[in-house]
Order: sequence, then C-alpha cells, then structure tokens
Amino acid sequence: MGRKDRKMIFKTPEEIERSRAACLLVTKTLAEVGKLLKPGMTGKEIDAFAETFIRDHGAIPGFKGLYGCPSTLLVSQNEEVVHGLPDEKQVFKDGDILSIDCGTVVDEFYGDAAYTFCVGDVTEEVMDLCRRTKHSLYLGIDAAREGNRVGDISHAVQHFTERECGYGVVRELVGHGLGRSLHEAPDVPNFGKRGRGPVLKAGLIIAIEPMITLGRKDVHSRSDGWTIVTRDGKPAAHYEHSVAITAGGAPADLMSDHRPIEEAIRNNPNLKIVTNLDEELVARYQPTLAVQ
Repeated sequence: MGRKDRKMIFKTPEEIERSRAACLLVTKTLAEVGKLLKPGMTGKEIDAFAETFIRDHGAIPGFKGLYGCPSTLLVSQNEEVVHGLPDEKQVFKDGDILSIDCGTVVDEFYGDAAYTFCVGDVTEEVMDLCRRTKHSLYLGIDAAREGNRVGDISHAVQHFTERECGYGVVRELVGHGLGRSLHEAPDVPNFGKRGRGPVLKAGLIIAIEPMITLGRKDVHSRSDGWTIVTRDGKPAAHYEHSVAITAGGAPADLMSDHRPIEEAIRNNPNLKIVTNLDEELVARYQPTLAVQ
C-alpha cells in the first residue's frame, strides 16, 4: 500500500493508554541517558545502556530491527539532523548537540519521542536554535486540535522557525501517526499551509517532530544509508512529542514527557538546559500520567 493510500487509524481510550505507557517509557529512558551523558562517551555506550533499560522494564526497543535499524537509539551530532547510528566511533565532545530519538513497544503499541541534548560549552547561537526549535514543537502541538488539519500544525512550525527566525525547515523528513506501527498515517510535515491536509479527529495519535537547521534546509544521506546531515554542515535541532487528539477542539493530550529529561539535564553538570520561550504554553501541555 502506498503512503498516499494509507488510512488513519483512530484509537480507543484503552489503546491510547497503552501507547501512553510506551511513550512514557521512552522519555524515562531518555532521562536515564541524560544522567550519563558527558564528553568522551560514545554512542555505543548509551545505546547499550538504553537497550538494557528498556528490556529490564519488560518492553521492546521500538527501532532496533525495524527497517533494518541496528540500534535502540538514533543519535545525531551537530550537523546530523536525524537517524545517526550510535557506535564506538561516535564520540561526544564539549560543545556538541545530540538529537537522541528513541522508541519502545509496550503491549503491542509504539511510543516515540526525541530530545536534543547540549553537551558542555555549546555556543549561544546554537542554544538559541535549540530553544526556538523546542518552542516550535509546542506551537505545533497547540494547533493539533480536532477539526483542524495537519497543515495547521505544519504552518505553525514553519511560520515561526522559517519566517520569524530565519532557520531552515527540513522537507524530506516528517512526523507521523503512531499506534501498533511506528509510522502510520498521516504524515505530519513541518512546513505547509493552514487548512490543508487530513482533518484531525479524536482518537488519532501523532508524533510531531520539528527538524530545524541553523542554515539552509537542504540535507543528504551519508553512505551508511541512515544518517541525514545538512548539506552546508551547519547544526540542526530536533524535538519530538507524541500526542493524542481529543474531542471538541480541546488541547491535545500529551503522551510523552520531557520533564524527567530536563530534570536529568539540570542535575548533570556536563549538560546545558534548553529553557522554554513560553512557560505558559509548555505548562498547558503536560502528560496525564507521571513517569513512574
């Protein structure tokens, strides 16, 4: 079945809770990784830790083996936008930013979330890229309401990051529906026009994930067939939440939770915290269940 022929799958309340459990385990895993991160560590080390942590919680790594992916985490450094493969050659350095993407399977349902970690003395220009990319995520979430369309989410992200900030918005990579498969309909681009695309309805779970570059929007794939990098070599930031659309145009139900990740960052002297541009907006979107 081609991508354009896929139908959106609406979840029952019980199915939403199963996906929520998977999403919360993802963010708990990322928080534990955040406690460990420091210059000199390798992608291989944190990937092995994450796989053990997920399996110890009775879950399955969502990425490993899917589409031939060899790892539990996808770890992307600096100019790597997404899909970086963690190995012993991937050594973290002072001043790096690391997009760490993780998925789990809990009770047959996928969870998915990502966060960009700032290691050591990251420049203010790059810190601002991270702050603004994270802000665009919440602008997108705020547009994810029943009766709106996917294009309303896309426009919210693009208008802020591209029009107001002057950053590049990657076109080749998009958010997606989430459920018993990691990638379901609809695609959720980070660029688009208001009022276009599929209508959002209650019971739909989507992953919203701005992928924003400091320079031009153009990207290419490395020879490993996985890692996507900026063509101009400038850094990129990536933040992701999974949300469920609620009834009656109410705010989306946030399934994943960045709060434990940010608590780990604040307690790790090797990392810098990415502050929120709008605390009220972020506070509006907190998950129903706390990470246990």
